[in-house]
Amino acid sequence: MTPEPRSGRPRASSREVLAEAACELFLEQGYDATSVSDITRRAGVSRSSFFNYFAAKSDVLWSGFDEQAAAGIALLREGIAVEGALAAIGAGLAPDALALAITNAEAMGIAAELDRDRAVRQFRLQREIALRLAHDGMPVLAAQVRAGALSAAVLAAVWAWADRTGAGRPLDEVLAEVLDLA
Repeated sequence: MTPEPRSGRPRASSREVLAEAACELFLEQGYDATSVSDITRRAGVSRSSFFNYFAAKSDVLWSGFDEQAAAGIALLREGIAVEGALAAIGAGLAPDALALAITNAEAMGIAAELDRDRAVRQFRLQREIALRLAHDGMPVLAAQVRAGALSAAVLAAVWAWADRTGAGRPLDEVLAEVLDLA
């Protein structure tokens, strides 16, 4: 006897389908005018399915970056060199909903939301980098300043890569360049 096929979308494709539906709606009607219900209706999944993947509407845009940042933070905590851990963030990030949102921020009506969320993520990275640098013996204030520069560099690289001010180069190349500057 063959098992019954599972109903619903496979877990990985649901996340992608939700992100695609969200971006389409953000472009069509703007970020503020788009509800989670609109997104789930467009994606053909339940509202509870949305919250299995994302805590909030804005998280749809940031999920790829958040996964890569979490991996980079894990590397920091494991003792990998700071620059190596931060480079890992760029190594696995592919063009996704965030890149689309950065490129189309004005059309989506999401520029202010992106700025706010960018600051939150930059601070999370800064905190983790500062902890690591201080653990490695750097004075706390110096660690905080250095971490601020490095975390800003990571987000600046993502923006330059997404909006093509990075001359269309791969993210890992843009990230390496800005980490050297920081």
